[in-house]
Amino acid sequence: MSGGGPRYEPFENKSVEPESFLLEVRKEKIDRVVEQRTRTFTVVLDRLEDSFNMAAVLRTCEAMGVQEVHVVINPEAPFLPNSRVAQGCDKWLDVKQYNSFAECRDHLKGRGFSLYASAIREGAKSLYSLRFDSKIAIIFGNERFGVSEEVLANVDGTFWIPMRGFSQSINISAAASACISRAVAWREEHLGKVGDLTPEEAQELRERFYVLAVKQRKRIFKGKQP
Repeated sequence: MSGGGPRYEPFENKSVEPESFLLEVRKEKIDRVVEQRTRTFTVVLDRLEDSFNMAAVLRTCEAMGVQEVHVVINPEAPFLPNSRVAQGCDKWLDVKQYNSFAECRDHLKGRGFSLYASAIREGAKSLYSLRFDSKIAIIFGNERFGVSEEVLANVDGTFWIPMRGFSQSINISAAASACISRAVAWREEHLGKVGDLTPEEAQELRERFYVLAVKQRKRIFKGKQP
């Protein structure tokens, strides 16, 4: 689902510049969004089964500037985020799917990421003690069973969200929202910004967003049908 999936793939007709169909205010909005995007903080979803949770996490990631979401497929529940909840946010994201956690881990480790899984267990760190100044992926597990034993055996560490009330657990979409918000706030406080795309990455993403933002793109860009 890189780039939001087949429905949102770029069109091949290069004879028309998509930005020529956008108002300046829309282009300025896209530029601000791109400026605040990150590819060095990301989220991994391990075998989720609830379409509401899938969509809610995607929407939080997009809203908070997280460009990539990595999904380990649940063989008993295909990754089909609830469209009413997602509200089309997936088209702005790079959603990468894997058949196993090992495949996902190899991809992220090959890019220099540290992996931390959400799990209440001995040795787990508090969310509030984590640093977010390097490449880091946080992993959330299945709604009923949590992250798998395979995940726990192959991550760099685990973390938990300290609870202040009688409830000692929260829904995965709420947990992801809390953790992503914490990571973004930490980066703003300690680094002065969240966005970290290279000039080349920013330009590529900007051009893609310009195409996606043109509502009549199917008529204008006829080089490739969705």
